[in-house]
Amino acid sequence: MKITVLNGSPKGDLSVTMQYINYIEKKFPKHNFKKFDITSTIKKIERDDKAFDEIIDSIKKSDGVIWAFPLYFLVVHAGYKRFIELISLKGIESAFKDKYATTVTTSINFFDHTAHNYMRAVSDDLDMRYVGGFSAEMHDLTKEGERERLVHFAEGFFNAVGNELKPPKRFGKIKRDAFKYKAGKPSVKIDPEDKRVVVITDSTKEDANLNGMIERFRGSFKTPPELVNLNDVDIKGGCLGCIRCGYDNTCAYEGKDGYIDFYNDKVKGADILVLAGSIVDRYLSSRWKLFFDRSFFNTHIPSFVDKQVGFIISGPLYQVSNLTEILEGYLDCQRGNVVDFVTDECGDSREIDANLDSLAGQLVEFSNAGYVKPRTFLGVGGSKVFRDEVWGKMRFPFVADHKYYKEHGVYDFPYKKDRKMRMLGKVLTLISKVPRIRREIYQNMMKEEMVKPMKKAVEAN
Repeated sequence: MKITVLNGSPKGDLSVTMQYINYIEKKFPKHNFKKFDITSTIKKIERDDKAFDEIIDSIKKSDGVIWAFPLYFLVVHAGYKRFIELISLKGIESAFKDKYATTVTTSINFFDHTAHNYMRAVSDDLDMRYVGGFSAEMHDLTKEGERERLVHFAEGFFNAVGNELKPPKRFGKIKRDAFKYKAGKPSVKIDPEDKRVVVITDSTKEDANLNGMIERFRGSFKTPPELVNLNDVDIKGGCLGCIRCGYDNTCAYEGKDGYIDFYNDKVKGADILVLAGSIVDRYLSSRWKLFFDRSFFNTHIPSFVDKQVGFIISGPLYQVSNLTEILEGYLDCQRGNVVDFVTDECGDSREIDANLDSLAGQLVEFSNAGYVKPRTFLGVGGSKVFRDEVWGKMRFPFVADHKYYKEHGVYDFPYKKDRKMRMLGKVLTLISKVPRIRREIYQNMMKEEMVKPMKKAVEAN
């Protein structure tokens, strides 16, 4: 059986993910594995047709394809994303049709499900036969039980290929229309007063709807907000995965391009941010992915704290719910406030105008009020993953994270606080062993006791 492995790590052979692939290869020597370093050589793949064609030729001759990568900001690395874009740009989707596919990833299980959703959707779009996926915690390969699990997974994949199984698709084809947005004139002009509003986009002149929505949004203000195009920002390359930033947030690109100065000024320096882009496959563009990846010089320290954030997106956003979850989850963990998404998908210019006015008004209103909505599971759960990892095995090399987490109370472990409630819980657990007391608590007291603290708060205010 011939298997093509597409490596999505910027570190090439020194990839944690590729050690999982190497282990599978070792355990299944009868299969032929051909590996390509996609992310680390993406610039060559872009400019060198022979390099690209070699990869595609291998896929054509293969029985199966393994998308193998470490997670980068809830999805894939920008370089891997660019390769996926090139498949469509070069019109060679047919090379992937009916090929068996699976995903092998490594991470700290932070939003790994969104990365797997993305790759499964891409595989479905390419008419591949997608057979599950394997999401490993980085260090799982060092554990005997997890190695056995990996072998069982690989065996299942190879059996699916050998038996020509036809697994169902999970994601339907995206439907796009030719709607052309025509902006109307704003009925009011909003004064943001002392709030700095920045719009960041990756638009080109071909993005007529996106450009129109951006200008209509900016026209809603007395003074049009600052506009920055990512295509004008000097970005020499993608995140290297070197973790040099872990010690003191100093990036390997420091002084070599303009990204860090741009981010510190336009992103960290803004009160209100609007991120504007177009749907490309199942995400935004690889340029936007580059923006998010390179922001990792902040490591796991939130850089959107208390900022109001809106999204203006051209394309079928309603059909790509995974993207909405990615963006909301990212901002929730970054402690920013996602106000809303405006898209042209409704196909009604007047409605879009009203949506843009609403977004502009709420952004300023919430910024003036200092309002940030309560975090959801996306932010609470994601932040706890970071908290526990930085407290434990990631304390080094992420020294800067540890320092920040200590100083800002991120280490809010339940066992460290509320001793009174812990003691009360122990006492109640003990006395509830008596049947008569247990019945009294659960049947007569529980509901009233649950609302008592909230009632006191209501009465006191």
